[in-house]
Amino acid sequence: MNTVTAGESIRLELDDIQSGALHERPSPYVGSYLLLRIDDRAAGRELVRRLHAIVDSGRPSSDPAHDAWITVAFTYQGLKALGVPQDSLDSFAPEFQQGMAARAAELGDVGESSADNWEKPFGTPDVHVALAALSPDAARLQAVVERARRAREELPGIALLWQQDCYQLPTGRTSFGFKDGIGQPAIEGSGVPPSNLKEKPLKAGEIILGYPDETGELPPMPTPEVLGRNGTYVVVRKLHTRVAAYRQYLRAKAATREEQALLGAKMVGRWQSGAPLALSPEQDDPELGADPHRNNDFLYADDPRGFKCPAGAHARRANPRDSLYHDGSVNVRLHRMIRRGTSYGPMLPEGVLEDDGVDRGIIFVFAGAHLKRQFEFVKTQWLNDGIFIGAPEEKDPLVGPHDGSGTFTVPTKPIRHRLKGLPPFVVTRGGEYCFAPGLRALRWLAELET
Repeated sequence: MNTVTAGESIRLELDDIQSGALHERPSPYVGSYLLLRIDDRAAGRELVRRLHAIVDSGRPSSDPAHDAWITVAFTYQGLKALGVPQDSLDSFAPEFQQGMAARAAELGDVGESSADNWEKPFGTPDVHVALAALSPDAARLQAVVERARRAREELPGIALLWQQDCYQLPTGRTSFGFKDGIGQPAIEGSGVPPSNLKEKPLKAGEIILGYPDETGELPPMPTPEVLGRNGTYVVVRKLHTRVAAYRQYLRAKAATREEQALLGAKMVGRWQSGAPLALSPEQDDPELGADPHRNNDFLYADDPRGFKCPAGAHARRANPRDSLYHDGSVNVRLHRMIRRGTSYGPMLPEGVLEDDGVDRGIIFVFAGAHLKRQFEFVKTQWLNDGIFIGAPEEKDPLVGPHDGSGTFTVPTKPIRHRLKGLPPFVVTRGGEYCFAPGLRALRWLAELET
C-alpha cells in the first residue's frame, strides 16, 4: 500500500474509514452506546469479524438505509484482549495506553467528577469495546441494534457491561436548552462542505491517521500500518448536567426572563436557538440559529475585548477561532477536533427549578489524531484555565470544574460585570479513550493468530 507523504494532494480512502468519524449524523436521531468486555480471545476476534460486516464506511450515501449505522472502537485493554502484539500496543499514543481514568485529575475530573466516583464500568480494565448505533428513528435504530446484538449472540466470551440510550430532539437542543452540533471543522478530502467559509478545511491528518496534519507532517501512527492507517482516536465522556442548578443561578443573577436569556447566552457564546453572539449580540435570532449556512460563519478578531461574545464564553473557549492569531502564539487549528454531543435522560420540564433526581446529560464523543494536543489541550488549557484569555482564575462557566467559588467576566461598558459563586453545572460520570480502526484494520484484528 502506498503511504501518503506530506506535500502530496490528499485523497482520503473513504471506503476504509468508519462513517462516524467524518460524517454528520441525521437530525433528529436516536441512538445507543454499548460497552463490551472480551473474556475469550477467539470470541473477541469472531465478534470483530461479525462487526466488520455491519460497520459502514465514511463514503457519503444518499440511501436512507445508510442513515442508520454502527461505529466500533477499542480501548487499549480491548486491543490487548484481542491479542494485538505488544510492539503494536506500545506504538499507540501514551495517553491512550494509560486510559482516561489514569489522567482524570490532570483533566480536571476531581471531587464528584473523580474517577473513583465514575459509573461502572467506566475507568475499569473491563471496558474493551465501545459501540455506537445511531439512526433517524426508533424503528431503524432497533434494526441496527439488533444487527449488533446478533453479532455478539452465541459468543459466550463476550459480555455486555453497559448501555446508554441517547437522542437528539428535533430542536437539536441539549438538556441546558441550547442548540448543539454547530461549529464542526470541515476536513480536507471528506466531501463534507465547510459551514464557515472564513476558515479553510483542516488537513485530513488532524482527524484521520495516515495523512499529513496541519504541521505538514504525518502524525505518529500505530504499527503495523494496516492497523493504524485510516483510524482515529475517540474520546467518550458521560457528563451529568445539573439543569436545575443552572436555572437557579440564572434566576439569582438576572432579574427578568430576558436578562436570564442574555446571561445564559453570554456564558455559552450563543443564544439558545444557536444564533452566535458574534453575529447577534443584543438579541436572539432564531432564523439565524436555524440556518446551517450562517450560524457558524463568523470569526472573533473584530471583538477582541469580548463586548459581543465574552472571551471566557464556553463556545469561544472551546474554539477561539482567529481571536488568538494576533500574536502568533497559538495555532488554533492544531487543537480542532470532531465533536459529537448526544443527550440522554428526559429533559427537565420548562420552568422547573428544583432537581428531580433524574440522571440526564450528554454523551460527548470527540475524534482526532492527537489525544494530547486536541482533546487534552482544549480541556486543560482552554476550558479549565483562563491564562490564554488573561483571566487565570476563571474556568469555563458552563463545563468548568467549579467548586462554588468560580467567577465569570462579562465585558460591558463602562464597567465589566463579574459573576461570582459559580457552582458545578456538569459532573463527569465516566469516560474512556478508544481507537476506531479503519475497516481493513478490523479485518486484520479479526484474523490475528497470536
